Amino acid sequence: MRARLRGPGGASTITLADDATVGDLLTEIVEKTSIPSFDIKYGYPPKPLRLEQSEPSRPLKELDVKLDGEQLTISQKEGPAVPTSNNQQSGPSGSLKEATPRADSSRVIEDRRSPGPVSLQRKSMESDVPELPLPERGATLVLRVMPDDNSCLFRALAAAVLPGDDLSMPELRALVASTIQSQPEIYTTVVLEKRPDDYCRWIQSPNSWGGAIEMGILAQYFDIEICSIDVQSLRVDRFNEGARSRCILVYSGIHYDTIVQSPSEPPHTRADSPPEFDKRVWDSDDDDILIKALELCKKLQEKHYYTDTGGMAIRCQICGTIVHGETEASAHARESGHYDMAEVTA
Repeated sequence: MRARLRGPGGASTITLADDATVGDLLTEIVEKTSIPSFDIKYGYPPKPLRLEQSEPSRPLKELDVKLDGEQLTISQKEGPAVPTSNNQQSGPSGSLKEATPRADSSRVIEDRRSPGPVSLQRKSMESDVPELPLPERGATLVLRVMPDDNSCLFRALAAAVLPGDDLSMPELRALVASTIQSQPEIYTTVVLEKRPDDYCRWIQSPNSWGGAIEMGILAQYFDIEICSIDVQSLRVDRFNEGARSRCILVYSGIHYDTIVQSPSEPPHTRADSPPEFDKRVWDSDDDDILIKALELCKKLQEKHYYTDTGGMAIRCQICGTIVHGETEASAHARESGHYDMAEVTA
């Protein structure tokens, strides 16, 4: 069995024998993530994988869920751990963020025990974003950077499917909310991690960010495949896979941007055409453009064009305390009552 793990520290791959057990999987997750007690989700929309309900000695192939080739999302949880087959302490159950985390330029770290959200501002990205020549297409591959306004995901998608419409953010948010309300059997409290009515009110606020749930809904509505590339891991998440056309978004930890193909003059090392001439959508069988997009994201990765929310240094804007990662930021907020924080840029 081969599966992809995505945890707070990044992504990794696990490979287990055909006769591997539930306990073997739990042990491997602990080793890969260094999290002794955790929740698991799989599939889309994300669903809980409650392995604690199975005996550690139960073969994985006997589970109702086929895990081979699946992506498992891991999050740390509080509470007692569950024993693995090696008498180690681990603990899966089933409740985490989406495969692609919600993100935007002003990341909000929510904690149900806190009186309010922690506002986390990202550092400014470099102005000299790399570009990639596409001489065979007479063009240059470009990252169109979206504004830092808490609607970057909606803007990034709108740049592809609604070019020139800069006023569509409220409509896209309303579309997401209406879809959630019309499909209660899919968008449950477990999936949304909020009551559906609360989530619908939340997502329609201009200060709320979007992620995997929103991409899945909007991809189906516009009948387009969304390929979201994570700069830090170079993982590609696909939404509405199988549609005839695709667009490519870039996820950099707490922000989304759009990849486009801009007409350019030889040697095509610099995009010099206005954005209105961009090609933003390609046939879904155009694998070469996805390969080129990954190559561009590799350049972005080398320039550290991403925010590591799991381990980044964060400074409290009120008292100056520096913590590391979202968990410590939330803990500091609970203890001090300080909720205004920013990533350390130095």
